Amino acid sequence: MIQAYALQGGLLVPVAVTGEGRDAAVWIDMVAPTDADEALVEEWLGIDVPTRDEMDEIELSSRLYSEGDVHFMTAAVTANTHQERPEIGSVTFILGAGKLVTVRYIEPSTFTRFAERAGRSPLGCTNATSLLLALLEAIVGRAADVIEQVGSDIGDLSERIFYPAARKASRRDRDFQLILRKIGRKEELLASLQDSLHTLQRVAGYLAYVTDREKDHRHRIRSLSRDVTSLADYSERLSQKIFFLLDATLGMISIEQNAIIKIVSVLATIFMPPTLVASIYGMNFDFMPELHWTYGYPLALLAMVAAAALPFWYIKKKGWL
Repeated sequence: MIQAYALQGGLLVPVAVTGEGRDAAVWIDMVAPTDADEALVEEWLGIDVPTRDEMDEIELSSRLYSEGDVHFMTAAVTANTHQERPEIGSVTFILGAGKLVTVRYIEPSTFTRFAERAGRSPLGCTNATSLLLALLEAIVGRAADVIEQVGSDIGDLSERIFYPAARKASRRDRDFQLILRKIGRKEELLASLQDSLHTLQRVAGYLAYVTDREKDHRHRIRSLSRDVTSLADYSERLSQKIFFLLDATLGMISIEQNAIIKIVSVLATIFMPPTLVASIYGMNFDFMPELHWTYGYPLALLAMVAAAALPFWYIKKKGWL
């Protein structure tokens, strides 16, 4: 699918990819393009649109390169971050001949929201370069929102682990298996965001090198780079906190297991002597003098109670329970 947009009065408006729309178009957004879509854009702009396999290559030379006056920049962008299993995919930004081309096989909400927002109010976009900068700023802004939400969720998990009574948490909230799964999902999301930020940092650096030297562009690129660096540092701190919570959760599980084992061991120790007494007097031998005692039965019961009470008193005195 190909969507084309033009700048009219500072607003982003959709145009057709045929006829007059071709000349007016400034942004061509290619979503999961077919072979026919790629051929159309290549003939239209005279560029070589990278394939999906080429976009997913990890070599820096395959992600950031120029062909004449056309610059190719590929970054990892997250999508569906609000769902249980977020996605991350490569997006290629092609800048050249006064046009911006984006090639993607995922559908981040940022692209749709950016097009809608730029269609309602001017975002200071006057050409393809400023449009690319505004789009990158929107992507970084969305990443900041997601990282902020992850930080809030991590704080909530921390309270569930360390202050369950204060929050009056339900048994489900205190279930450490559930907490471990949530920690794993947050770490997976945070790792995807970190990968995205690292690639965006490279795109910003490359963009500063290849674009024109307009003062406004230089300022926006520096600001974008600082924002990405700040978010990367913050996400790294959150990642460290996640690992701390993981260790803390595993420690809590060990403490609970040790407490259960301790209780079982203490109970076994307490009831071992009375069991021994009951076993002796439960033997079916004809010649047992205690069987004919008048007070043999209550004495046996008293012996079992004493045999249980003495170990319990000793264990409490030692502070083992």
